[in-house]
Amino acid sequence: MSAFTLDVEKRFHPPSLVAKFPSSPQNSFMSPLSPALSRTTTKGASGQDSTVTMLAAPTTPDAEDGFRTLMRPTLSKEIPPPPLTKTKPKTSRMIRFRLWCNTYRKFYTLTVTLNFIGLVLAATGKWQYPRQYTGAFVLGNLQCAILMRNELFGRFLYLIVNTLFAKWPPLWFRLGCTSTLQHLGGIHSGCATAGAAWLIFRIVLIFIDYRHFPAVILTAGVVTTVAIFISLASALPWVREAHHNIFEGHHRLVGWFGLLSTWWFVVLGDSYNATTHSWHWQADGSIVRQQDFWFVIVMSIFVILPWVTVRKVPVVVEIPSPKVAILRFERGMQQGLLSRISRGGLRGSLLEYHAFGTISKGRQSEEHYLICGVQGDFTQSLVNHPPTHLWTRQLKFAGVSNTSTLYKRGIRVCTGTGLGAALSTCLQSPDWYLIWMGSNQEKTFGKTISALIASLPPSQYTLWDSKERGLF
Repeated sequence: MSAFTLDVEKRFHPPSLVAKFPSSPQNSFMSPLSPALSRTTTKGASGQDSTVTMLAAPTTPDAEDGFRTLMRPTLSKEIPPPPLTKTKPKTSRMIRFRLWCNTYRKFYTLTVTLNFIGLVLAATGKWQYPRQYTGAFVLGNLQCAILMRNELFGRFLYLIVNTLFAKWPPLWFRLGCTSTLQHLGGIHSGCATAGAAWLIFRIVLIFIDYRHFPAVILTAGVVTTVAIFISLASALPWVREAHHNIFEGHHRLVGWFGLLSTWWFVVLGDSYNATTHSWHWQADGSIVRQQDFWFVIVMSIFVILPWVTVRKVPVVVEIPSPKVAILRFERGMQQGLLSRISRGGLRGSLLEYHAFGTISKGRQSEEHYLICGVQGDFTQSLVNHPPTHLWTRQLKFAGVSNTSTLYKRGIRVCTGTGLGAALSTCLQSPDWYLIWMGSNQEKTFGKTISALIASLPPSQYTLWDSKERGLF
């Protein structure tokens, strides 16, 4: 016979485990005053866990069949479960470095490094050409920086890549094309930084020989340098993300002022002969023959060109919820384009142009849509005071989604208002599958967007409602 047994005592509600021990301590391996043998957890009718502590007890006259019973239920809180330790997944330094060193930073580093090498060679006198034609290096870098952000040039690059490399090259090559087009901003930032560095070098050379230059040229050089550096500082990541309106105003307006002062600086510099200390304003075309002049001409064209396409167009605003405004414009669009819009007025026309992904069934369609999620004062005004007309650039610029034509098939995964940059790809190509995650999508984004998604075959999309089904 075992030392003790466990039975379920039916008289207790809820049923509990009862420990029974032999009445004779001599037949037991424990004394009547032995401490608790063990604790057993049981679940009652209310669902609350309780712990039964089994103890040995002295023989009593009421012992049934020569056995004695003792039960002392205690809450499980007396012995808390061991704390769960969350193990943080370890990521190697190489993986973290590769994630940090993306294509944008590679382009930036390459551009700045090449210019830095040239700057050092020029400063040490081992390369004389940059010392004589420093303006060409300044303006060449600034022109390249402007070119990388120009809508027309961007559309041209996307057109060339999508036409020449659609579907047939190896996948790694096509992915490289997409990554390159996506991170052209690295060249933009790198050339702007390098141009500012060459400009400082130019100013230093002028001030070293300041006796040979009039004060007006020195002043023009300093003003241009200050304007360029203010424009650069306003585009720093922490300024652009935390103070977007400051970035928009200073980067654009001060940048325009920098372009005007560059014209001033170039014309004065090319019209003055430092050797003879004389001005030559003759109409013999001497300024036109200078390369600096043509650099500034091209810069000005690429700055002005997008603004020539600005138009005031009618818009229909749908407010399905306080979080979102759906804008409908006339004219169909190809997939992968983004549209810049403004409310107009002096402030809006100059400072506030916000980009949103376009949704359209194709060029043959009669309309396209923008999904504007409320995130700032501009998008909030679209919900609170829906406009009837908006200002927009008719020349749309291409986004990374435009390169989807490079691939035979794919999956577009997006959350919330990110649908605006993804839906057109799936609407215009049956080979792309849509996964859209959001909270109560139909109620939040309205019937128009829901109807566009419903026009797809059911086998081409998955809608994941995080409010009902959770995040995973």
